[in-house]
Amino acid sequence: QVQLVESGGGLAQPGGSLRLSCAASGFIFSNYYMNWVRQAPGKGLEWIASILNGPTTSYYADSVKGRFTISRDNAKNTLYLQMDNLKADDTAVYYCAKDWDSRLNTGTRGRGTQVVVSS
Repeated sequence: QVQLVESGGGLAQPGGSLRLSCAASGFIFSNYYMNWVRQAPGKGLEWIASILNGPTTSYYADSVKGRFTISRDNAKNTLYLQMDNLKADDTAVYYCAKDWDSRLNTGTRGRGTQVVVSS
């Protein structure tokens, strides 16, 4: 059974940083590209980053490019999202996702971790 468990969310000030983690189990993690998606209050799901199963190739939404870094540790079955220079607009529930289709906004995701950016 696929399980994705996010952690690391919380309250951050504008300009601050947070690092999210996602512990994956129930599948061969190293075989899959992985994603982070988020849902801001009152809005739909937004894809923000992907990383291929080879850990050096990644893609970002324009809204987070240059501020967020996705990475993975295949030995630990863990996905990460380093978030720097946070903005109020980054306030959202962040989900780790497998098999994400960004056109349809569908795939397997965890329960999410809440990030609030506020002074």
